[in-house]
Amino acid sequence: MAFHEWPLVLFTVFAQTAVGAFLIMSLTNLVIDSRVGVKDKITRNMFFVWVLMGLGFMASTAHLGSPMRAMNALNQVGSSWLSNEILTGSLFFAFGGFYWLLDVLKKGPEGLRKVLMVLGMIAGVAFMYSMVNVYLINTVPTWDTPYTWWSFLLTMLVSGSLFALILIHSAQFDNAKYSRAIQAVVVVGVIAMIVMTLGQMAALADINSSVVAASDLVVNMGCLQGIRIVLIIAGSAIALACFRREKSNLAIALVGFAMVFFAELLGRTIFFNLHMTVGM
Repeated sequence: MAFHEWPLVLFTVFAQTAVGAFLIMSLTNLVIDSRVGVKDKITRNMFFVWVLMGLGFMASTAHLGSPMRAMNALNQVGSSWLSNEILTGSLFFAFGGFYWLLDVLKKGPEGLRKVLMVLGMIAGVAFMYSMVNVYLINTVPTWDTPYTWWSFLLTMLVSGSLFALILIHSAQFDNAKYSRAIQAVVVVGVIAMIVMTLGQMAALADINSSVVAASDLVVNMGCLQGIRIVLIIAGSAIALACFRREKSNLAIALVGFAMVFFAELLGRTIFFNLHMTVGM
């Protein structure tokens, strides 16, 4: 299996995890009545979300050949999903990052900070919508399917939720009912991942060009997807078991999250190796 698209593998998985975590942590601060100081700690822990997003953007510049070409990618905003992806991603980083900075420093009116948070959430959703559409190319039949939608959405849901759970629990968040609701989202997401993966592998059997069959593009794909699913199930189970305890062991939960995160990097590597075009 080739790894030549590693910048995009890192960029997409890092960004989807960061957006998913930011959405859940922002909702937590918006709708949940927490103890004094907990919301401040949750906001402070968003620092790690921006570190992840920053690393993703750094990785994406390697795909451009030269970072100086980054501005050229914005030339077709409105008519190109790639340009829209870069614009909305930058807005997500700008709105969300500015909100985080003002809230941590306690600068500016609280209303302004909430507006920036909501704008960051909206930009994050638009960012994910644009990212999926970049890969829905009608001449690439292995990508131009609903499975691309589901794959990207479920990475954001499962990986982002686990990352958010670790960050809010490390802020002494103790609303068990809300925490269990996020954990239920992870369980549903993992089940959906298994169903989606099996469906995608079955669908690949019907995709062929005049020179190659889609099912032949990745050697040992069944074995690799099996390893990925085992890692997702085991990692999620380890992390969720930690959150069920009265005192969460966040170090072990982090190990579980790392297993899921690695599984998604493996899955995205398989995705990019499935690139093929119709015809010759």
